[in-house]
Amino acid sequence: MAKQNVKNEGDERLESIETTLSNTELFIEKNQKAIVIVLAVLIIAVLAVFGVKKYYLEPREKDAQAAIFHAEQYFENDNFASALNGDGNYLGFVNVIDEFGGTKTANLAKYYAGVCYLNTGDFNNAIKYLKEFKGKDVIVASLALGAMGDAYMELGNVAEAAKSYESAAMKAENGFTSPMYLLRAGMAYEMAGDYQKAIDVYKKIKAEYPNSNEGFSIEKYIAKAQAEL
Repeated sequence: MAKQNVKNEGDERLESIETTLSNTELFIEKNQKAIVIVLAVLIIAVLAVFGVKKYYLEPREKDAQAAIFHAEQYFENDNFASALNGDGNYLGFVNVIDEFGGTKTANLAKYYAGVCYLNTGDFNNAIKYLKEFKGKDVIVASLALGAMGDAYMELGNVAEAAKSYESAAMKAENGFTSPMYLLRAGMAYEMAGDYQKAIDVYKKIKAEYPNSNEGFSIEKYIAKAQAEL
Protein backbone atom coordinates (compact mmCIF):
# COMPACT_ATOMS: atom_id res chain seq x y z
CA MET A 1 0.00 0.00 0.00
CA ALA A 2 2.82 2.34 0.91
CA LYS A 3 4.59 1.52 -2.34
CA GLN A 4 1.40 2.26 -4.25
CA ASN A 5 1.09 5.67 -2.55
CA VAL A 6 4.69 6.52 -3.40
CA LYS A 7 4.07 5.48 -7.01
CA ASN A 8 0.92 7.61 -7.18
CA GLU A 9 2.73 10.65 -5.75
CA GLY A 10 5.56 10.18 -8.23
CA ASP A 11 3.10 9.98 -11.11
CA GLU A 12 1.37 13.14 -9.92
CA ARG A 13 4.67 15.06 -9.72
CA LEU A 14 5.63 13.85 -13.20
CA GLU A 15 2.25 14.96 -14.57
CA SER A 16 2.70 18.34 -12.87
CA ILE A 17 6.16 18.80 -14.44
CA GLU A 18 4.84 17.77 -17.85
CA THR A 19 1.96 20.22 -17.52
CA THR A 20 4.37 23.00 -16.57
CA LEU A 21 6.60 22.23 -19.53
CA SER A 22 3.61 22.15 -21.87
CA ASN A 23 2.40 25.52 -20.55
CA THR A 24 5.88 26.98 -20.99
CA GLU A 25 6.12 25.72 -24.55
CA LEU A 26 2.68 27.12 -25.27
CA PHE A 27 3.67 30.50 -23.80
CA ILE A 28 6.83 30.58 -25.93
CA GLU A 29 4.89 29.70 -29.06
CA LYS A 30 2.31 32.41 -28.42
CA ASN A 31 4.87 35.07 -27.50
CA GLN A 32 7.77 34.06 -29.70
CA LYS A 33 7.93 37.38 -31.54
CA ALA A 34 7.88 39.45 -28.34
CA ILE A 35 10.55 37.25 -26.73
CA VAL A 36 12.83 37.61 -29.76
CA ILE A 37 12.39 41.40 -29.66
CA VAL A 38 13.19 41.56 -25.93
CA LEU A 39 16.30 39.40 -26.37
CA ALA A 40 17.43 41.52 -29.31
CA VAL A 41 16.98 44.71 -27.29
CA LEU A 42 18.98 43.23 -24.39
CA ILE A 43 21.80 42.17 -26.71
CA ILE A 44 21.88 45.59 -28.36
CA ALA A 45 21.94 47.28 -24.93
CA VAL A 46 24.86 45.13 -23.75
CA LEU A 47 26.79 45.82 -26.96
CA ALA A 48 26.02 49.54 -26.69
CA VAL A 49 27.30 49.71 -23.10
CA PHE A 50 30.44 47.82 -24.11
CA GLY A 51 30.94 50.09 -27.12
CA VAL A 52 30.49 53.29 -25.11
CA LYS A 53 32.96 52.10 -22.50
CA LYS A 54 35.54 50.80 -24.96
CA TYR A 55 35.41 53.46 -27.65
CA TYR A 56 34.27 56.56 -25.76
CA LEU A 57 34.82 56.44 -22.00
CA GLU A 58 38.25 54.78 -21.95
CA PRO A 59 39.83 57.10 -24.58
CA ARG A 60 38.17 60.07 -22.86
CA GLU A 61 39.66 58.98 -19.53
CA LYS A 62 43.11 58.77 -21.08
CA ASP A 63 42.73 62.25 -22.56
CA ALA A 64 41.65 63.60 -19.17
CA GLN A 65 44.66 62.02 -17.46
CA ALA A 66 46.98 63.64 -19.98
CA ALA A 67 45.20 66.99 -19.59
CA ILE A 68 45.49 67.07 -15.79
CA PHE A 69 49.21 66.33 -15.68
CA HIS A 70 50.50 69.92 -15.77
CA ALA A 71 47.87 71.13 -13.31
CA GLU A 72 49.09 68.49 -10.85
CA GLN A 73 52.65 69.72 -11.35
CA TYR A 74 51.60 73.28 -10.52
CA PHE A 75 49.69 71.98 -7.48
CA GLU A 76 52.75 70.15 -6.14
CA ASN A 77 54.73 73.40 -6.46
CA ASP A 78 52.03 75.39 -4.62
CA ASN A 79 51.21 77.43 -7.74
CA PHE A 80 47.51 77.20 -7.00
CA ALA A 81 46.33 79.88 -9.44
CA SER A 82 47.89 78.14 -12.46
CA ALA A 83 46.80 74.76 -11.12
CA LEU A 84 43.21 76.00 -11.02
CA ASN A 85 42.89 77.87 -14.30
CA GLY A 86 45.85 76.77 -16.38
CA ASP A 87 48.66 78.87 -17.79
CA GLY A 88 47.41 79.61 -21.31
CA ASN A 89 49.11 76.53 -22.73
CA TYR A 90 47.89 73.78 -20.43
CA LEU A 91 44.55 73.19 -18.73
CA GLY A 92 43.87 73.80 -15.06
CA PHE A 93 41.68 71.70 -12.80
CA VAL A 94 38.57 73.78 -13.52
CA ASN A 95 39.09 73.26 -17.28
CA VAL A 96 39.50 69.51 -16.79
CA ILE A 97 36.26 69.40 -14.81
CA ASP A 98 34.41 71.31 -17.53
CA GLU A 99 35.84 69.44 -20.52
CA PHE A 100 35.99 65.90 -19.14
CA GLY A 101 32.92 65.75 -16.90
CA GLY A 102 31.90 62.25 -15.91
CA THR A 103 35.44 60.85 -15.88
CA LYS A 104 37.29 59.66 -12.79
CA THR A 105 39.97 62.23 -13.52
CA ALA A 106 37.46 65.10 -13.56
CA ASN A 107 36.15 63.87 -10.21
CA LEU A 108 39.67 63.92 -8.75
CA ALA A 109 40.14 67.41 -10.22
CA LYS A 110 37.25 68.56 -8.01
CA TYR A 111 39.25 67.59 -4.93
CA TYR A 112 42.32 69.40 -6.24
CA ALA A 113 40.25 72.45 -7.17
CA GLY A 114 38.70 72.57 -3.71
CA VAL A 115 42.12 72.53 -2.05
CA CYS A 116 43.40 75.19 -4.48
CA TYR A 117 40.46 77.47 -3.70
CA LEU A 118 41.08 76.91 0.01
CA ASN A 119 44.68 78.01 -0.40
CA THR A 120 43.75 81.06 -2.49
CA GLY A 121 41.15 82.26 0.03
CA ASP A 122 38.01 81.48 -1.98
CA PHE A 123 36.39 79.42 0.75
CA ASN A 124 32.90 79.18 -0.73
CA ASN A 125 34.24 77.69 -3.95
CA ALA A 126 36.46 75.41 -1.89
CA ILE A 127 33.40 73.99 -0.14
CA LYS A 128 31.49 73.76 -3.44
CA TYR A 129 34.10 71.62 -5.19
CA LEU A 130 34.96 69.52 -2.15
CA LYS A 131 31.28 68.67 -1.71
CA GLU A 132 31.04 67.64 -5.37
CA PHE A 133 34.06 65.35 -5.07
CA LYS A 134 33.05 61.68 -4.69
CA GLY A 135 36.01 59.83 -3.24
CA LYS A 136 36.17 56.05 -3.21
CA ASP A 137 39.64 56.17 -1.67
CA VAL A 138 38.87 56.69 2.03
CA ILE A 139 42.14 58.54 2.68
CA VAL A 140 41.52 61.15 -0.02
CA ALA A 141 37.84 61.37 1.00
CA SER A 142 38.97 62.01 4.57
CA LEU A 143 41.37 64.75 3.46
CA ALA A 144 38.57 66.35 1.43
CA LEU A 145 36.31 66.46 4.51
CA GLY A 146 39.16 67.91 6.56
CA ALA A 147 39.79 70.61 3.96
CA MET A 148 36.08 71.38 3.96
CA GLY A 149 36.29 71.82 7.73
CA ASP A 150 39.14 74.29 7.25
CA ALA A 151 37.05 76.28 4.76
CA TYR A 152 34.08 76.39 7.13
CA MET A 153 36.38 77.59 9.91
CA GLU A 154 37.69 80.40 7.71
CA LEU A 155 34.09 81.44 7.04
CA GLY A 156 33.33 81.43 10.77
CA ASN A 157 30.88 78.53 10.50
CA VAL A 158 32.39 76.62 13.40
CA ALA A 159 29.46 74.22 13.87
CA GLU A 160 29.75 72.90 10.29
CA ALA A 161 33.53 72.88 10.62
CA ALA A 162 33.28 70.65 13.69
CA LYS A 163 30.99 68.20 11.87
CA SER A 164 33.31 68.06 8.86
CA TYR A 165 36.37 67.45 11.03
CA GLU A 166 34.63 64.69 12.95
CA SER A 167 33.48 63.07 9.70
CA ALA A 168 37.05 63.30 8.37
CA ALA A 169 38.35 61.55 11.48
CA MET A 170 35.88 58.69 11.12
CA LYS A 171 36.13 58.33 7.32
CA ALA A 172 39.58 56.76 7.41
CA GLU A 173 40.38 55.86 11.00
CA ASN A 174 44.13 55.82 11.58
CA GLY A 175 46.66 56.98 14.13
CA PHE A 176 47.78 60.04 12.20
CA THR A 177 44.90 62.01 10.65
CA SER A 178 42.10 60.79 12.94
CA PRO A 179 43.44 62.30 16.20
CA MET A 180 44.43 65.47 14.31
CA TYR A 181 40.91 65.95 12.94
CA LEU A 182 39.30 64.98 16.25
CA LEU A 183 41.34 67.66 18.01
CA ARG A 184 40.26 70.23 15.44
CA ALA A 185 36.66 69.07 15.85
CA GLY A 186 36.89 69.48 19.62
CA MET A 187 38.30 72.98 19.34
CA ALA A 188 35.57 73.92 16.85
CA TYR A 189 32.88 72.51 19.16
CA GLU A 190 34.30 74.64 21.97
CA MET A 191 34.15 77.71 19.76
CA ALA A 192 30.52 76.84 19.02
CA GLY A 193 29.84 76.57 22.76
CA ASP A 194 29.15 72.82 22.66
CA TYR A 195 31.56 71.80 25.40
CA GLN A 196 30.07 68.35 25.94
CA LYS A 197 30.69 67.41 22.30
CA ALA A 198 34.21 68.77 22.65
CA ILE A 199 34.80 66.61 25.72
CA ASP A 200 33.44 63.56 23.88
CA VAL A 201 35.86 63.87 20.98
CA TYR A 202 38.77 64.67 23.29
CA LYS A 203 38.02 61.53 25.28
CA LYS A 204 37.92 59.57 22.05
CA ILE A 205 41.47 60.71 21.36
CA LYS A 206 42.47 59.69 24.89
CA ALA A 207 40.86 56.25 24.58
CA GLU A 208 41.74 55.34 21.00
CA TYR A 209 44.87 57.35 20.15
CA PRO A 210 46.76 57.80 23.44
CA ASN A 211 50.17 57.49 21.74
CA SER A 212 49.50 60.09 19.08
CA ASN A 213 50.93 63.61 19.31
CA GLU A 214 47.45 64.84 20.20
CA GLY A 215 47.00 62.06 22.74
CA PHE A 216 50.04 63.11 24.77
CA SER A 217 48.54 66.51 25.60
CA ILE A 218 44.81 65.73 25.44
CA GLU A 219 44.27 65.90 29.23
CA LYS A 220 44.65 69.68 29.25
CA TYR A 221 42.00 70.02 26.53
CA ILE A 222 39.61 67.78 28.47
CA ALA A 223 40.20 69.73 31.69
CA LYS A 224 39.68 73.07 29.96
CA ALA A 225 36.41 71.97 28.30
CA GLN A 226 35.13 70.46 31.55
CA ALA A 227 35.88 73.72 33.35
CA GLU A 228 33.89 75.64 30.73
CA LEU A 229 31.03 73.13 30.96
